[in-house]
Amino acid sequence: MPRLSRLVVRLSLVYLALGTTFGALMLANKGIPFAPLVWALLPAHIDVMFLGWMTQFALGMAFWILPRFPQEAPRGDERWSWAAFALVNSGIWFAAFSPILPFSGIVLVARLLEAAGLLAFALGNWRRVYPLKFPVVTK
Repeated sequence: MPRLSRLVVRLSLVYLALGTTFGALMLANKGIPFAPLVWALLPAHIDVMFLGWMTQFALGMAFWILPRFPQEAPRGDERWSWAAFALVNSGIWFAAFSPILPFSGIVLVARLLEAAGLLAFALGNWRRVYPLKFPVVTK
């Protein structure tokens, strides 16, 4: 398994633990109200579970499993996938901390970062799914 896939999968499992903790706190607060501010974790819980755990796990597995090229760089230009990793994670953290940040448009910035990360992943790995096909020239 390539280094990037290992890193992304491990971080997605950290996000799973973090999102489960947020969900458990909110569920416990629903049964026995102890801190009404716990419900401020709901947007972070959704982002961490959906984008942090599920989407990143899928991206890490896709990077590992997609067909490889038979040349010296079997996974193509990995910089796209590393950029996707950085953009998606920065978007997750911006969205998770948006309730406590003083900026009003931070959620929009977070969503744009996440979308740019997913686009970067698609651009970097598209040729592994659909390779360029050139017509065969015969004499």
